[in-house]
Amino acid sequence: MKKVDAHMMYHLLKPEVPGEFGDNIDLDTSVHPPRVSVFHLSITDWLGDELLESFPCFAVTTALADKLTDAELTGFALADMEVTMSEEAYELMGDDAETPQLKWLQITGRPGHDDFGQTAKAHLVVSDRALETLRTHTLEHCVIQSWEPPSTESV
Repeated sequence: MKKVDAHMMYHLLKPEVPGEFGDNIDLDTSVHPPRVSVFHLSITDWLGDELLESFPCFAVTTALADKLTDAELTGFALADMEVTMSEEAYELMGDDAETPQLKWLQITGRPGHDDFGQTAKAHLVVSDRALETLRTHTLEHCVIQSWEPPSTESV
C-alpha cells in the first residue's frame, strides 16, 4: 500500500446519478447516511460516465474498477452489485441500450488522508492521484470541486 503525500490536493466529486435504488436493495435507513449491505441500481438514464452515484453508494464500470486496482490507490474496495435497466431507460436510451457492467465502489478510507474517502454526509472525496486515474475514463457529467479537510483547531 502506498503512502499518501501529506501535501496532496483533494477534490469533492458529485458523480452522475443514472437512476435509483432497485427493488433488491438492502439498506438500513435508521442511520444517516443509510447503510447499504446489498446494492441494486436501477438505471433510468445513463449518460455514459464511468463513475456513478446513487446516494450513498458509488459504482464504477468494470474497466475503471480494473484501472483503480492497478493504480494501487487507497481507501476503497470493490464488490458485486445488481444493475438493471428500467422501462424508462429503454424509452430514453433506445431499445438496444445495454446494461452497463458495474462494480460497487465501497469507500473505506478517510477523506483528506486516503485516495478515496467520504465526508460525514457521504460526499466522495478523492486525492489528486485518484482523480488523475478516474480521468483516464469518461467523467463528463461529474462535478469536481477542490476540497480541504475541516480545521480541527479551536478558535
